[in-house]
Parts: sequence; C-alpha cells; structure tokens
Amino acid sequence: MAGGRLTVVCADGGDAARHDRLLPSRGAEPVTAVGDRLLPGASVARVGDFARRFSLTRGALAANAWFVYLFFYAPIALLVVFSFSADRNVGRWGGFTLGWYDDFIGNTSIQNAIWVSLRVALLSTVISVVLGTLAAFAIERFRFRGRQAFDALLYLPIIIPDVTMAVMMLLFFSEFFDLLNLLFGADLRKGFASITVSHIAFNISFVSVVVRARLAGMDRRLEEAAMDLYASRWKAFRHVTLPQIAPGVAGGALLALTLSLDDVVVTQFASGPGATTLPVYVFGLIRRGVTPLINSVSVVMLVASVGLVLLSLFVQRSRGGGAVGPPGAVAAGRSRRRS
Repeated sequence: MAGGRLTVVCADGGDAARHDRLLPSRGAEPVTAVGDRLLPGASVARVGDFARRFSLTRGALAANAWFVYLFFYAPIALLVVFSFSADRNVGRWGGFTLGWYDDFIGNTSIQNAIWVSLRVALLSTVISVVLGTLAAFAIERFRFRGRQAFDALLYLPIIIPDVTMAVMMLLFFSEFFDLLNLLFGADLRKGFASITVSHIAFNISFVSVVVRARLAGMDRRLEEAAMDLYASRWKAFRHVTLPQIAPGVAGGALLALTLSLDDVVVTQFASGPGATTLPVYVFGLIRRGVTPLINSVSVVMLVASVGLVLLSLFVQRSRGGGAVGPPGAVAAGRSRRRS
C-alpha cells in the first residue's frame, strides 16, 4: 500500500489488476490471502478466534463422547467380567470360573424358559412380518377411507409406554376369555397363546415402519415397466417389488424377534402358569436374590440381542439383496407371456 494504492501479488502469477478492481483504491485496509480468498486484517483475526474456539469445542465434544461411551458400556463390561467370577457375591472378584455357565446349561427351569421364549418369538415374528408387511403396503400404495386414522393407530404401540400396553392386553384377555368361557364353556386361561398375541400386537407396528420406509425409497417405475411387459400385479409384486423390499422385511423380522425375546413388562402381564419366558424368569430370580447365575444368563441374553440387532442393521443397509434392476421387470413380463 503506497499513496492509497493497493498492490496485490498473486502466487499463481495471475493479473494483479484484476484484483485491484475488487477493492477501492483509497482508504483500503491491509488484506491477507487465506487460501484463494482475500480477507481484511480484522477478518483474519476473527478467523483465528474461530479456529481456536473450534479446537476447544472439538476437544469438549470428544471428551463428551468418551464419557457417553464409558457411561453406557462400562456396566456391560462389568457384567461380562463378573459372570466369570467364582465368588457368590456378584460384585466381588473371586477368580476365574465357568461354573455359572455350567449351572446355566444344566438348569431345567432356565431351559424351559428359553424354549418358551423361542417358540413365542418365532411364531409372533412370522405372523407380525406377514401382517406388518401387508399393512405397510396398504398404507403406502393405496388411498382409502380412514387411511390416516389407521396410520395413526398403527404407531400407537410404539408411542405408548410398555406398562400401558401391558394393562391393555391384560384387560383384553380377561374380558375376552370370560366371554368365551361364558358362551362356549371353555376354560381358557393366560399362557402361551396370550403371550404370543401380545407380542404380535406390538411387533406389527415395528415391522410396518421398517417395511414402509423401504417401500417409500423404491422406484415404482420398475413395477410399471413389468406391467407394461404384460405382467400381472401379482407377478410384478413377486418378481420386482418383493426382491426390493426383502432387506426391509428381513430387518423388520429380526427387529421383531429381538423385541419379543427381550420383552418383560407386557409378557409378565400376559403370562400364566407353565408359560414363563426367559426375561420374566430372570426378573423373578432378581426378586429372590441376585447371584452370579443371573450374570451368566444376562450375558447370554445380551449376546443374542446384540447379534440380532447387528444382523438387522446389516440386512437393512444391504444393497445387494434389495436392488432389482430392469432385468427383474423383464423377467416378470416374460413369465407372464409364457403363462
């Protein structure tokens, strides 16, 4: 700057006059090049302050992330470690042992509870996947009277607390069984069937949400192309739609299976004599007194639940099983023509 004139030296050998026209020739304040931009001196100071504040903020966020990880995963690590402790005190280390896992394997009550849990989870998952997929398809693809009300009611089991859902199912089974007993003289009681129906009631919503999200991201032009090639609606659904939503259906099934295996509140209200799932059985053990056997059972449930959740996420994010290109539409059309 000399006599009110600004001189800019371009690092890339460009024309300085081109930059002279960007700034006034009189009273111009000193500038500094930051990358490929020219910033006044005051702006450079502000950039430095921002960089320092950003560095401090980044450090604080990193510390907060580590604190959250520690808060969530430290109890899990302690549970796994003390499940191998030989001491009967659950919070004291007494040497390494696999005895509690041996007790877990040889306990017939636990085995019966596991068997009930698996039967309830598998049956409720299959029915929930079928009903939830049909509900998602109906809401996403069709317009009918009461659609918005049906859509809102479908989200109700996700929104309401578990205790409320449990009380609702308890009242339903009490009134329903009393009515059937009065009309037909049947001696119906809560048990395996009531637990399964309760799990279906809340699993349908979760399956429907997952499948509906997959349907919303699907390219409907592939279905139209299949029907242009003389495919019926059923063949277009079987050859084009179903392969595309398969990852969502599988993810919803794994999510429903996980929720069914982990449920305690609703199951406790809907269960009866001779029908005790593993989570309810563990809850009963805790009420009678905590022993390291509970640690081993909890670790097994934890590993199973985490494995199912990770598998569900992997399936939902998979692109190989859900992507169907034009060959799928062509195959549907060819199948229609051959028939």
